[in-house]
Amino acid sequence: MQRQATAAAPDTPDAGRWTQIFDYPYHRLPKILGQSEYAGERIALHVGEPGVPPPPFLAEIVAEQSGLWGKYPLGTGTPDYLQSVADWLTRRYSFPSGLVDPGAHVVAYPGSKEGLFNTALAAVMRKERDLPAGQRPVILIPSPGYHVYFGGSLLAGADIVPLPLDEENGFLLHPEALPGEILQRTALLYLCTPHNPCGSVTPMARLKELVTLARAHDFVLVSDECYSEIYFEAPPPSILEAAAARDGSFDNVLSLNSLSKRSGAPGLRCGFGAGDAELITVLGLQRGYVGTQVPGPNMAAGAALWRDEAHVTEARAFYAEGVAVAEEVFGDFAGYSRPEGGFFLWLKVGEGEAFAHRLWQEQGVSVLPGSLMARPYGECPGDTRPGTPGDDYIRFAVMHEPEKVREAARRVAALL
Repeated sequence: MQRQATAAAPDTPDAGRWTQIFDYPYHRLPKILGQSEYAGERIALHVGEPGVPPPPFLAEIVAEQSGLWGKYPLGTGTPDYLQSVADWLTRRYSFPSGLVDPGAHVVAYPGSKEGLFNTALAAVMRKERDLPAGQRPVILIPSPGYHVYFGGSLLAGADIVPLPLDEENGFLLHPEALPGEILQRTALLYLCTPHNPCGSVTPMARLKELVTLARAHDFVLVSDECYSEIYFEAPPPSILEAAAARDGSFDNVLSLNSLSKRSGAPGLRCGFGAGDAELITVLGLQRGYVGTQVPGPNMAAGAALWRDEAHVTEARAFYAEGVAVAEEVFGDFAGYSRPEGGFFLWLKVGEGEAFAHRLWQEQGVSVLPGSLMARPYGECPGDTRPGTPGDDYIRFAVMHEPEKVREAARRVAALL
C-alpha cells in the first residue's frame, strides 16, 4: 500500500522530522504562484542562478583532462586543487604565507550545499560527546536563510533555533541574546555573508564577536561565503580572517565557498570547505562514507578558476550594473534597500505570498516569497511576534541582462 507523504506524524520531535522535510521552498512555490495565463514574455527571478557564463577556458581544461573520467576522483580533493584554494584564500584575505595548509585546512566539495549539510552531521556528533545523556544538540540558523541550513539541521537530529534577521537588527545575527542553556547545547551556528536573501554583509567587528562566542561555548561557526566575490563597495571579510585575527588559528570556524556564483559555474559542482583542522579531518573521513566526489576534470578546471580573477571582475561589474538598473526603478520605493553583496534584492512589499501570486498572474514575473525562506518568530526563545521575518518580503534575483532586469523591475513596480 502506498503511504501518504504528507500524513500526520506522531507527536514526537524525531517523528515530526518526517513531515518537516516536505517543507521544501521550491515544492511549495508552485502552489502559491498558481497557473499563470500571462500572454507576454515571462521572466523567472525566483531561482538564484548566476547570469554570467564561466570563462571559455573552463570547457577547454575539462576536455584536456578527459582521461580522468575513467578514474575515481580523490574524495578530499587533488593536491593541485587544494593548493589553488589555499593560494586563493591567502591572496584574497592577505594571510601570511603558509597559514592556510592545503592538506590540513581545506577539503573539496561539489559546490557548497553538501558541505553545509554534512557539517551539521559532524557538528552534532562532535557536540554529543560533551553533552549529558538525554540532552539534544542545538543548531542556530538565520531566518530568513538558505533552505539547506534548516534541512541539514533537521536531518542531523538537532533542536533548531532560528535567529530572526530584520530591519531592527540590521539583518545581522545576535545569538548572544539567547539563554545560556541554549548556547551551552549549541553544536553549530550557520552564518551567511553576504547574506542570501537580505544582501547584508557581516562586518569584521561582528565576525570577531561571533568567533569569541563560538569558542566560549565550543560550537562550530559555519560561514556560507558563496557570494563573497559579488559585492559593490569594499570586499566582504571572511570568518577565517576574524578567527586568524584572534590568535592566528582557525579553531571552531569553517568557511564554505564555491565556483557557482563567483565564476558562473554551478554545473561544475566545485567548491571547498576551509578552517578548523580537526573538523576538516572529520569532514574528509565523512566523505569516504557518503557524498559525491568532485570529478577529476572538474577539479582541474576549478583550480584554474581559483587562480584567475579577470573573469570574476567582469562578473562583479555585470551584477553591479543590474543592481544599478533596478535601483533606477526602486530607488524611491520605501521597501527597497541597496544590497551590500550578492545578487538579490530583498523587497518589502506587504503580504509577500499574495504579492508573488499576483505578480505571476498579472505580470508574468516569478519571485520567491520571503516566507518560504523564513521560520516563525515564535520558534526563537522569548520571541512572541506573529508570523515570520520574511512575510512582508519577496526575493528578486538580479540575474539577467540589464534590460531584462529593468523590465522585470518595472513590472514589479506596477503592482507596488
